[in-house]
Amino acid sequence: MAPTDMNMMSRITFYEDRNFQGRSYECSSDCGDLSSYMSRCHSCRVERGCVMVYDRTNYMGNQYFMRRGEYADYMSMMGMSDCIRSCRMIPMVTSYFTTLLNPHGNQSHNTAFVISMVAT
Repeated sequence: MAPTDMNMMSRITFYEDRNFQGRSYECSSDCGDLSSYMSRCHSCRVERGCVMVYDRTNYMGNQYFMRRGEYADYMSMMGMSDCIRSCRMIPMVTSYFTTLLNPHGNQSHNTAFVISMVAT
C-alpha cells in the first residue's frame, strides 16, 4: 500500500466550542499552531487513526493521545486546563501474514509476520 493512500492517514476535525459547535477545522497533517485556523478549540472528532494533541503551540506543553472517537468536551474528560493548540498525526501501522515458499518445491516452508509503517 502506498504511503500516500488517503485511507491510511489520520484525520481529526477540531471545533471551537464544546459539543462540536462553532467553527471547525479539518486536519490530516501535523499542525504546529491551530490559532492560524481558529481562535480556540474545545471539542474534536478523530475520524481516522490516532493523534497526539498539545495544549501549547509547536508541540509543547501537556500532550494527550487521542484515538478514533468523539470528544465533545475533552477538557473536562482529560483535565486539560487549556484548549488544543497543536497536533501531530501518529503514523498508522499495518500488518499482514505472508507465506514463503520452499525454493525446492511448492510446499510452504515458513510463515513470516510482516509489519509496514505508513508515513504521513
